[in-house]
Amino acid sequence: MRAWAVTGRFGSSEQLRLVDRPRPEPRPDEVLVRVEVCGVCRTDLHLAAGDLAPRRPLVVPGHEVVGVVEEVGAAVTRFGAGDRVGVAWLRSTCGTCRWCRTGAENLCPASTYTGWDEDGGYAEHVTVPAAFAYRVPGHLPAARAAPLLCAGIIGYRALRRAQVPPGGRLGIYGFGASAHLTAQIAIAQGAEVHVLTRGEGARELALELGAASAGPADGQPPVPLDAAVLFAPAGELVPVALAALDRGGTLAVAGIHLSDVPPLDYQQHLFRERTLTSVTANTRADGEELLRLAAALSVRPRVTTYGFEEADRALDDLAAGRVVGAAVLEMDRPQRA
Repeated sequence: MRAWAVTGRFGSSEQLRLVDRPRPEPRPDEVLVRVEVCGVCRTDLHLAAGDLAPRRPLVVPGHEVVGVVEEVGAAVTRFGAGDRVGVAWLRSTCGTCRWCRTGAENLCPASTYTGWDEDGGYAEHVTVPAAFAYRVPGHLPAARAAPLLCAGIIGYRALRRAQVPPGGRLGIYGFGASAHLTAQIAIAQGAEVHVLTRGEGARELALELGAASAGPADGQPPVPLDAAVLFAPAGELVPVALAALDRGGTLAVAGIHLSDVPPLDYQQHLFRERTLTSVTANTRADGEELLRLAAALSVRPRVTTYGFEEADRALDDLAAGRVVGAAVLEMDRPQRA
């Protein structure tokens, strides 16, 4: 099969390389999936750029996969050939540690991740443990389903971690794939959303989706915020967002990678019971709940599609801020001229 591999040549023009690989064989508890589409996540960009150290040489990135089961392992009963499934970031957990036993499997010390520990979806085929795959409804277009599998799930967990009160004011810093999905959920649930982001196109999309305001990333919202989510991987925005919080507000940092955070001033940034918290991966329950909620609230990802051969181009566009909404690789789409 064809696949894109992270070369380890960080900062070069060949951070990804298109390679030939043997088609993977599913283990007894796994399914083999023929990839239809794979979303392009900022985590893939961090991996290709060396912000996240690859956990295996020439790993294949990609963890927002929608595809069709072609083969099942000997122990699999949950899926059969022909089923449509999604493959997400969380690939496995131990199932026995105290975090797994108490519903916090996202904190499992033995957890593994698609496109980081094991090869992901920038390929024609991928394997996944059946217990960690999601059913994808047949009526949902693959390109619109893919961003839900990470951008949607992580954004939803971040929204919950931010503890927005009913009808509260939510600030969203950065407005890419995850943020534009989170905003739709928050608005549908009655929050007043204020977006702060660098791109003019992203600000226009925010207003189109129903945000109450949209301004520059380092600006101030027009009202004090009850909660905020930082999606941009910019540590310098942490004190900016904290200062925008009202009394008792919470800032949730959603990314797996964040640049250095400047020193915080206790009185200005944390006093009056402001809270700073992080988001680490997700649980399968988060994923199932997000997929149900996205359908109920008619959440619609805005996608820019790329041919499979354009994975490096898609990452370049994501890094340069040229993607509005989410980027998705389509296996059957021809490369642009």
